[in-house]
Amino acid sequence: MYFNWSLKVSFLVVICKINLLCTVKSTLSPLITEFKPHLVQSIKLKKPTSTLHKPFDNINEILEDIKTYNKQLYLCCLMTYGCLLRPHREIRELTWSDFSEDLTYIHLSGNRNKSGRNRIVPVPTYIRKLLVKGERHHNIFSGRPTPLNQDYFKALWSRFKRQSNAIEQGQTLYSFRHSGAIEIFKRTGSITKLQKAMGHSSINVCLTYLRGLELPELKEEDMPIF
Repeated sequence: MYFNWSLKVSFLVVICKINLLCTVKSTLSPLITEFKPHLVQSIKLKKPTSTLHKPFDNINEILEDIKTYNKQLYLCCLMTYGCLLRPHREIRELTWSDFSEDLTYIHLSGNRNKSGRNRIVPVPTYIRKLLVKGERHHNIFSGRPTPLNQDYFKALWSRFKRQSNAIEQGQTLYSFRHSGAIEIFKRTGSITKLQKAMGHSSINVCLTYLRGLELPELKEEDMPIF
């Protein structure tokens, strides 16, 4: 039987390198701790800059302005708010085959969304009224099998933002998703429902969308009994 010796040698080299690194680490760590106890603590890794997607206080006014400016951007923003989908991929790549026959639900497979899970998302009536169903394999925005380019809505939003007096600092396309999340929580009071609507794998991620809300940590029944 033929055996690939070069593959075996390569594998052994990798194992030796790993063992060497482990040995160096276990040997040097006590020395560094003894002579330079603050060396590791003094090394700061640069964290990636996070973007604050500030929610809208005047969502209806903003959406009306966008509707006048560009109908495709309006539909994208409305779906980001009403379906809580992500604009730059999940919404931009939608085809009519992703919708149920009556357009009341959107079905997204795990490889089409950030969470990696299959999602079924309700489509509100105010969004369905804008949808004109086309060929199943056609993109809902381009009207062709291929979607619009990945920067299409980003560029449209940037142009709209430059000519608008209503957009505040820190408000982005994702601000519509944040605004929708806050609205769902205000109406249901359920973090679990919000998690399902957003498609998050962790409740902790949902909580970041509720920053700025004054959420009571204690209820009346938690207080001492007299």
